[in-house]
Amino acid sequence: QVQLVESGGGLVQAGGSLRLSCAASGSIASTNAMGWYRQAPGKQRELVATITPRFGVTNYADSVKGRFTISRDNAKNTVYLQMNSLKAEDTAVYFCNARYAYRDYWGQGTQVTVSS
Repeated sequence: QVQLVESGGGLVQAGGSLRLSCAASGSIASTNAMGWYRQAPGKQRELVATITPRFGVTNYADSVKGRFTISRDNAKNTVYLQMNSLKAEDTAVYFCNARYAYRDYWGQGTQVTVSS
C-alpha cells in the first residue's frame, strides 16, 4: 500500500504562483509515471501533468503548458508542481497520482483557489 500526501494548495490571486508537493510512502522510482490531476466543481477529473521518475520525461495538458512545471526528487520520493501565472480557471482540487505496473494510487487532494 502506497500513501500519497499532497501539500501546498491555497488561495492566490490571478497571476500568482503556488508550488504543490506530493510525498509518497513508497519508492516513486518504481512507478511507470507520477502525475498531477485536477477536478473542478461539476467537472470530471482531468490530467494536468505527468513525469516518468526514471528519465524525467514530462507531459502537460495544453491548458497549462508554459505555466506549470512538474518535477521529481527520487531520493525524497516527492513530486512537485510549480504553478505560475495562475488563472481563475485553474481553481480545482489537485490530486497526486502514482502509476505502478499493478495499480494506481491517489492522494486525498489539495484545494487550489485562484481569485480574479
